[in-house]
Amino acid sequence: MSTKVFTGRYQIVRKIARGGMAEVYLAQDLLLERQVALKVLFPEFSNDISFVERFRREARAAANLNHPGIVSIYDWGEEDGTYFIVMEYVDGATLRDVINSDGPLPADEAAHIGAEIAGALHYAHASGVVHRDVKPGNVILSRGQVKVTDFGIARGGDPAESLTQTGAVMGTATYFSPEQAQGQLVDPRSDVYSLGVVLYEMVTKRPPFTGDSPLSIAYQHVREHPTAPSEHNPDVPPLFDALVFKAMAKDRNDRHADADELREDLVAFREGRLYDSRSQPVASFAPPPLDTTLIGSAVVGAEATSVQTVVSGAGRGPGPNPPARSRTGTYIVVLATLLAVLAGLLFLLSRELGGGSDGGATGQVAVPGVVNLNETDARTAIEKAGLKVGEVAKQEGDGPTGQVTGQNPPEDSKVERGSAVGLTVRVQSQRALVPDVVKKTIDEATTLLEAAGFVVVSTPEASSAARVDTVLRQSPAAGAEIRRGETVNLAVSTGPEQARIPEVRNREASDAAFTLGQAGFRTSQRTESSADVAAGKVIRTDPGTGTPLAKGSIVAIVVSSGPVTTTTTEATTTTTSTTSTTTVPDTTVTTKNKS
Repeated sequence: MSTKVFTGRYQIVRKIARGGMAEVYLAQDLLLERQVALKVLFPEFSNDISFVERFRREARAAANLNHPGIVSIYDWGEEDGTYFIVMEYVDGATLRDVINSDGPLPADEAAHIGAEIAGALHYAHASGVVHRDVKPGNVILSRGQVKVTDFGIARGGDPAESLTQTGAVMGTATYFSPEQAQGQLVDPRSDVYSLGVVLYEMVTKRPPFTGDSPLSIAYQHVREHPTAPSEHNPDVPPLFDALVFKAMAKDRNDRHADADELREDLVAFREGRLYDSRSQPVASFAPPPLDTTLIGSAVVGAEATSVQTVVSGAGRGPGPNPPARSRTGTYIVVLATLLAVLAGLLFLLSRELGGGSDGGATGQVAVPGVVNLNETDARTAIEKAGLKVGEVAKQEGDGPTGQVTGQNPPEDSKVERGSAVGLTVRVQSQRALVPDVVKKTIDEATTLLEAAGFVVVSTPEASSAARVDTVLRQSPAAGAEIRRGETVNLAVSTGPEQARIPEVRNREASDAAFTLGQAGFRTSQRTESSADVAAGKVIRTDPGTGTPLAKGSIVAIVVSSGPVTTTTTEATTTTTSTTSTTTVPDTTVTTKNKS
C-alpha cells in the first residue's frame, strides 16, 4: 500500500498505527502539498452498517471541532469499497507511549496534561459532542502541545444516535465510566470519569482497575473503588488524590459538573490555590447501593460498601479505608453474584430457545432476509415481521439504484419484537473521472469539468509556449476518479512573462543594451541628434521606461549623435551627406548639394 493514492490526491507514505477498526497512515496531500494522517477502515468492516456509521460519525463530529487541542479533520471519502478519513498529522508521541517510557509522571506534569485534555473536551461538549473513548492512546503530545484525537465512537446530543446497546457497549473497558459499563446513555461527565482514570494512570503508571477480561474490568468500574494514587506512588500529593477521586465518582452527580470545572481544579492545583477554587470539599463520593446491573451480556451485583473522601485543612488525604469485610460476608456476596449471573444466563437462554417467540408483543422474532429487494419492499417485509427500519446507509455502486445490499442483523437472527433493522441501500455513484483539459481554453475546460460535476479553480501563470487563456496543467490529473463536487485546479497561461523596461537614459549604449538584455529583452539601436544628451549616450528607449512588455520583445535604444552642427560666419558651409546649409546674418538658406 506504500504507493497507493486515495482519490488521486492522498499518497501513502508509511503506516503510523493500527487500531481496533482502522489503520492510520502518514500520507502526502498532492493537491495542497502537505503531510496528513489517513485513517482507513479495515475492509472487513466496510459492509457492516454499525462500523461504517461509527466511522462516518467520527468525520461528522470532529470536522466541526476547531480547537487547538483537537486533531483537525480535513476530508473523508470512500475508496475500493472501504472508507477513509483525512486528519491533521501531528508529529509526536501518544500519551500511552510517554507513560510507558517516562512514567509515572510527576503530579504537576499530569495536572498540566490533564488540564489541556479537559479544555479540549469542554469545547467538544459545548459543541454537543461527547468523546466516549478518552484514553492515553487517544492523546498526542507534540512540541508542548496536547491534542485529543479519535472521535470514532463519539456521539452528538441526540440519544437516538447512540450505538450503545445491551451486549454491545462501546469504548475501552479500562477507561469506562460506570454508566458506559451498564449500557446507559452518556453525557459530558462520562468523559470526566474517563479523564480521571487517565490522571490516575499518569501518576501511577497503571490503571485503577485491571482484570482478565473487559467484562471483569467493567464490573470493577461499577462496584469497586480504586486505591488512592498515592498508595502506588508516595510522591502524589493528597490533593491530587482528591481530584482523581472526585472525577471518578461512581454517581455522575458527584463528579465535577463538567470538564471545564475539572480543568479549573487542575490549574488551581498546579498554582497552589486549590483551596480557594471551591467552597466545598474537593472530592466526596460513596459507592452505589446494592443493585443488580447488566454489564455487556452478563449480570453482576454491586456490593453495598462505603467510602468517603473529604479534603480539608492543610492537605489531608482521603479518609481511612472502609472496615475490612468478614470472610463470611465476602463469600455471601460472591455467591449472590454468581447466582445472579446464572439467573441472567438462564433467562437469556430461555428466550433464545423460544420463550416469548409465540408472537406476543414482547417476544422474539426472526429477521426476514431483505438483501436484493428494493428499499420499499424491504421496509414492508421488516414491518410485517413486527420490526422497524433503523439506520439506512447509502452505498455507491453499480447495479439498480435503491436495491438493498446489506442488512444488520442478518437474516434469521432472533431479536426482540420492535427492534430496528439497519439497511445498506445502493445509490448512484457520486464519483466521476476527471476529463483531460490540458491545452484547451479555460472556457472549454470549465464547461467540460462543470458538466462532470466538479468545481473549477484557475490560477494564472505566464508561459511563452502556450497561447493566452490556454490550460497548462490540471490537478487532479486526467483520468483520476474523485467525488463530484470536489475541486479541479487549473494553471492557465497569461502568455509570455512580462517585465517593465528599466531606466537606461544617459547611459552608454553598450551598457544600456546589457541592462535590457538582463531584464529579458532583445534590443535594436538607432541614432538621433540631441542638444541635451552627449553623443554615444542613450536619449530614450522605445517603448519608454517603465512600460510592461513581454520578455523576448525588442526594445529600441535611441542613441545621441550629438547636437546639430551649424556655422557662425558668412563664408562657412557645412556639408552633410545629402544637403548643405549656408548661414548668413539673420538668414538661413538650404540648397541642394550639387557637387
